[in-house]
Amino acid sequence: MDIARLVSEQGEFDGVDLSGVALTDLLQKGPLVFRDCDLTGADLTEASLVEAVFEGCVLDRADFRRADLDGARFTRGGGTGARFGGAELTDAVFTGVDLSSADFVNALLTDVSFTGCRMIGAKLSGCRGTGYALSGSNLTMADLSGCGFRGQAIDGVRFDEANLAACDFTKAVLTDCRLIRAHLVDAKFAQADLRGTDLGELDDTALRHLRGAVIDRFQAAAILTARGLTVL
Repeated sequence: MDIARLVSEQGEFDGVDLSGVALTDLLQKGPLVFRDCDLTGADLTEASLVEAVFEGCVLDRADFRRADLDGARFTRGGGTGARFGGAELTDAVFTGVDLSSADFVNALLTDVSFTGCRMIGAKLSGCRGTGYALSGSNLTMADLSGCGFRGQAIDGVRFDEANLAACDFTKAVLTDCRLIRAHLVDAKFAQADLRGTDLGELDDTALRHLRGAVIDRFQAAAILTARGLTVL
């Protein structure tokens, strides 16, 4: 198969093996659609992928650095170690995608949504833009240091052992989330609603980092019980 000719002539790809291919200079203009394609190690650096669609694609080590992915849609599929550093991702949508160890450092994330995604060990520190929405996603051991969630509603997200240093959760509402052993140094939780969130076992240092947050009486009782007090 002549991959270069195929890519230059088509705007839709179904089940095509594009692993390791340097695609940036081959792609035609206009919205592109990739369905069930293998993009393992594919080079898409600085590619124009505005409103592109990726459905069920393998994205292991795919390189999207500095690509224009405004309005792009990623559904299902995914892989380990995809790189989005410096990419433009305004209005991009990720649904049910495996983004484990993905690197979004210095990417422009404005009105981006991550829903039902596996983002274990992902790196989102240093992102630019007005932010992104998280729901139903696993960010265990992810690096979100310095990220802003002010006033956001965050539902069903696991932040276990995540680096949340200097994150801003001011007035955020966390529902059915987990913060077990998360790193909270210099994080802001003023008026954040953490009722119903699993906080795990909190030492005195972690409690200080949660200063200003709202918790329920059951969480408060668990904290006091862990310190040897009896709550009636």
